[in-house]
Amino acid sequence: MGAQQSRTTVTDGPDGTRGAAPAPGQRSRQPGGQWPVLGVIALGGAAGATARYGASLIWSTPPGGFPWTTLIVNVLGCAVIGVFMVLISDVWAAHRLVRPFFGTGVLGGFTTFSTYAADIERLVDGGRARTGIAYLGLTLVVALAAVWSAVWVTRRVLAWRQP
Repeated sequence: MGAQQSRTTVTDGPDGTRGAAPAPGQRSRQPGGQWPVLGVIALGGAAGATARYGASLIWSTPPGGFPWTTLIVNVLGCAVIGVFMVLISDVWAAHRLVRPFFGTGVLGGFTTFSTYAADIERLVDGGRARTGIAYLGLTLVVALAAVWSAVWVTRRVLAWRQP
């Protein structure tokens, strides 16, 4: 039989870097391990969740009202992630902790699936099932459109600015 071939798999690591995945049974060769990544995600998550909480205090939803604040926060967060991913993918090589801090931490803490789900449940339990279902679909469509639009616009602006 022939010699066994070695295969290298290139992956996106949990810290946002690209490189060869460690072989089964081997540890990652990143300096400092995963603790710095977990730390920046936690810090970013705290900042994002605080911003979301602040938005809910400034623009509170009355009992039984349509959850506009959650919708706007989620759509805004999706648009920002679209811009951010273009910038760190196409424009500059970010430090290995930038993506987990901002993308996973800040924007993950800012956007909120749990509040979205609780808002739907509140609407349905309050006898407004149609509104809850409309909110469910509207959020999905508008959030996806926000990501796509932000990516498209960011790439167009960057192409326009090229000499």
